[in-house]
Amino acid sequence: MPQDKIWLSSPHLGGHELKYVQEAFDTNWVAPLGPNVNAFEGELASYVGTAHAAALSSGTAALHLALVMLGVGPGDLVLCQSFTFAASANPIVYQGATPVFIDSEPTTWNICPEALETALKKYSAQAQRPKAVIGVHLYGMPARLDEVLAVCEKYEVPFIEDAAEALGSSYRGRKLGSFGTMSVLSFNGNKIITTSGGGALLSNDKALINQARFLATQARDPAPHYQHSHIGYNYRLSNVCAGIGRGQLEVLDERVAQRRANYTYYTQELGHLPGIAFQQEPEGSYSNRWLSCITIDPAEAGGTTRERVRLRLEEESIESRPLWKPMHMQPIFRDAPYFGGRVAEELFERGLCLPSGSNLTDHDRSRIVEIIQSTF
Repeated sequence: MPQDKIWLSSPHLGGHELKYVQEAFDTNWVAPLGPNVNAFEGELASYVGTAHAAALSSGTAALHLALVMLGVGPGDLVLCQSFTFAASANPIVYQGATPVFIDSEPTTWNICPEALETALKKYSAQAQRPKAVIGVHLYGMPARLDEVLAVCEKYEVPFIEDAAEALGSSYRGRKLGSFGTMSVLSFNGNKIITTSGGGALLSNDKALINQARFLATQARDPAPHYQHSHIGYNYRLSNVCAGIGRGQLEVLDERVAQRRANYTYYTQELGHLPGIAFQQEPEGSYSNRWLSCITIDPAEAGGTTRERVRLRLEEESIESRPLWKPMHMQPIFRDAPYFGGRVAEELFERGLCLPSGSNLTDHDRSRIVEIIQSTF
């Protein structure tokens, strides 16, 4: 008898979302603005610890607006973590700028401070200072922020914090999403909380967030008619989707605990297998463990590979996924500059994301683990 599909990271409703959505319908606020949007922005900013937030249609939109407001344009350079999803890099190209990709370091798998400084030092010597650095907290794991921010400050380059996967994580007691000149969140359907599709831009700079809201609503000038002095975008989050987000935000800490429990279970049940290693959580870091990820060294695992495990899970209707293919290995970015070694490449070759939804049952987790163990 076929078993139910186990997804990598499916939405998990908390029960209060419908209350806020119903309010939107009852008050006829079915629009890209309204009370839920305003409240969601305030609640997000309060949770993360920033002064301001703008609710937007996606994390990609938030990152794009951040680059627009930093004046990124044709001929400019933007340094970006290579080991990430394409949405971290694509907005650089939207602006006609050149992405410069930076390798990861092996502990957190995030942007390598040493490779970052090598790149910034080179461009500084050429009097070609990049417009921004985009660092990602991969799978919810905080980057080495003390070192990364020190390098950015040394070379006077703004840091854009891509915390799309990291809502609920913290670094030295401070929530991620509060470290960048501007910071980005995502509420896509697979994230730790969802608005079905959506994102946010956060900052302590009120002027930047006000400008983001202006640009996200087609940059309409304050006039009785439709007048535009800037290029704008249709990037605002709807009041209905913001209602879903408000309900989701109420259970965020519970979702973090559930995902961290998945990680603990996997380490207990799989950590003894030869060749398996997990993404580490350094002292001072607290990850939401959005996805629990492993690497498999075939030389130590008797020839067992990441792909063998993935296909075996797939046969049993269980979704897993290779770690991100680095941007500097992607066909579309094959000519982009790259600084670093092979850390990101080796993580991609050996790494696998395991099912990590906060709605996994004990039976689901046991089934996953038994199949993985059987491949060894």
